[in-house]
Amino acid sequence: SRLSHCVRMAVTRRTAAAVGAQSPAQPIGSDAIKPQDAPSTVPSTYSVREIIQHDTANDLWVIVRDKVYDVTSWVPKHPGGELITLRGGRDCTELFDSYHPLSARAVLEKFYIGDVEPAASRTAALQDELAEGTFYFTLKQRVHAHFKEHKMAPGTSGVLQFKAALILTTLATSYYGAFFAFDTMLPSLVSAAVLGFAMAEVGVSIQHDANHGAFSRRTWLGAWAGATLDAVGASSFMWRQQHMGGHHVHTNVHGLDPDIRVSDADVRRVTPYQPWHGYQAYQHLYLGLLYGLLSVKSVLVDDFQALASGSIGSLHLKRLSSGEQAVFWGGKLFWALVYVAAPLLLSGHSWGRLFAVWALSQAITGWILAFMFQVAHVVDEVEYLRPGSPAMAKGWAAAQVAASADFSHGSFFWTHVSGGLNYQVVHHLFPAISHTHYPAIAPIVMQTCKEFGVPYKVYPTFVSALSAHFKHLKGMGLGDMSLVKLPSLATIG
Repeated sequence: SRLSHCVRMAVTRRTAAAVGAQSPAQPIGSDAIKPQDAPSTVPSTYSVREIIQHDTANDLWVIVRDKVYDVTSWVPKHPGGELITLRGGRDCTELFDSYHPLSARAVLEKFYIGDVEPAASRTAALQDELAEGTFYFTLKQRVHAHFKEHKMAPGTSGVLQFKAALILTTLATSYYGAFFAFDTMLPSLVSAAVLGFAMAEVGVSIQHDANHGAFSRRTWLGAWAGATLDAVGASSFMWRQQHMGGHHVHTNVHGLDPDIRVSDADVRRVTPYQPWHGYQAYQHLYLGLLYGLLSVKSVLVDDFQALASGSIGSLHLKRLSSGEQAVFWGGKLFWALVYVAAPLLLSGHSWGRLFAVWALSQAITGWILAFMFQVAHVVDEVEYLRPGSPAMAKGWAAAQVAASADFSHGSFFWTHVSGGLNYQVVHHLFPAISHTHYPAIAPIVMQTCKEFGVPYKVYPTFVSALSAHFKHLKGMGLGDMSLVKLPSLATIG
């Protein structure tokens, strides 16, 4: 009954509070890893249906390794701000491991209130890889030691913040140049191309770090930087849900990674487990053009579809807080006023010219974003995992390495143009570290991978990585040519 549930909640919370009072929290960045004393009472068990109701900043539970934690009181103190609410009421094991130092596990135990009922255990999970001496445990120790030795904060960078200011200045200047500064088309189109590049750089070099909590130790500054994505039209809320809550947790896992999801009659096929249709034999030709629609599709279609359905593929969205709703709708309104209404009302260009300028800027944004992200996970050399397959027996961190590929190591140009996505493996293992630090810690990651027998893939140049992506599209598009007349059978096997 509701009354008995409330009584049980009061008892467990008092128990957790008593444990917390006896054991003061360690600083998140400390080296010590001291497990807390377990509560003396028999742990309560909770159903997923119960837990998922607690998904707001004022009432927040999370699941880590089939244990339930009421972290409501920690929300105001959380160094990452409201990122703690990202997957509230849901399993956060991989997010917790990848975003926190090893010492954070001791802090988490203070908020333990019970276990997930056995029927709701993590059936699709990869192996736990944070036992002492394992690959990820060792790697996290070494990377933490690197930052401690050099007295650097991993989740911020002065270089990154200067770069962000430069990008935003370029964005504003090129916007004015594209729509208002010139009477002739050529300089307007050149400005539009620069505007498209600047909008893409907001995506890969500012909001990407900021929404991962890797922009600044000042949470308000990180939140503003994260909202730059909304300022160029796409939703930072939807991005965090899809990219962080889905893609980073289930990278290249069939049916779980929303970044590689397809419909039954999709224009693309990127894994061997997806349905095949005859027209996809040409996807390596037409997808290059369609990638140019990625940005405007996200702004005008994808965000609203996700809001209406409450999900992105198999990923169910958490409820938007009032602040998240304000940013979502405020961003859409800002984009409509700045990128549509203002040029139509105030520009000296004809509507036809305005459309050409607008379309060019959006296409360049889409192409840059698509190419930067696709070369990391949609190539032949990475693995595509399937729940229940033998490949799922590997640890989560090893799976991130297996499902990702880098390019152009050591290139100052590509590190900054791609927002560090040329070190994709490093990013997936340490998403809370600013991308300007990736070149320094990549050798540590590569050496540790070598010691533990984890293959690490690096393309020598961006061109070779992009070529590998289109080669993969061609191969997946060919499918099994014996099934051309029976495309429905392509879903078997």
